[in-house]
Parts: sequence; structure tokens; C-alpha cells
Amino acid sequence: MYARDNDSGASQTQEQPTSAQVDAAVDAFRMLSDATRLRLMWVLSSAEYDVGSLAESIGVARPSVSQHLAKLRLAGLVRTRRQGRRVLYRARDAHVRALIAEALFHADHEVSGIPRHDD
Repeated sequence: MYARDNDSGASQTQEQPTSAQVDAAVDAFRMLSDATRLRLMWVLSSAEYDVGSLAESIGVARPSVSQHLAKLRLAGLVRTRRQGRRVLYRARDAHVRALIAEALFHADHEVSGIPRHDD
């Protein structure tokens, strides 16, 4: 168990995450540790895109984008939807979108010198 301060400043105890939860988080972070996949996830956090549009958006060849998308899909980070002959991709859910946003907001603080937020 670990302690965390709540809004009132009091400490509360929470259960440790399960091994399965930790493994799933590690797998997600592993997928996001690639620059191309992180860029794809940033774009996919705002809307649906097909492979061609994604390739153009991030400046990477279509075959490479397709391979990265397949990995992200297998990892459960993106979902797909067919629209006619096209397959559209999007970040899977609000949790994934928040994870991507927080990671890049954190990075912005690291590289720009913006003061850190206190709890």
C-alpha cells in the first residue's frame, strides 16, 4: 500500500496495483516509448484518421505508419472503424488520450522550463 494526499491534505491508503495492472501499464508505456508511435497517438487523440492522412501528418512513409498502427492496435491503444474501403484509427478512449496529453505536457515542462505544478 502507498499513501497519497487527498484534496483536504489528509493521507489515505490505497491498494497496490495488481501484477496484471502493472504489466498492462508497462506494455502501454513500452508502445509509447517510440517517437513515431507517440506522434501518431498525439494526432489520434484529437480525431480519426486513415493511414494516408496519418503518414502525411507526421511525415513518415505509409508502410511504416501501418506497422506502427498494427502494434498500437494489438496493444489496445487505438481502435478502428471502417468507412467504406477506408479504415479509420483513433485513440481508444479517454484514458489513453489523457495519458498521451499528460506525457506531452510533462515533456513541455521539461524542455521549455515552465514551472512544475505542485499537487
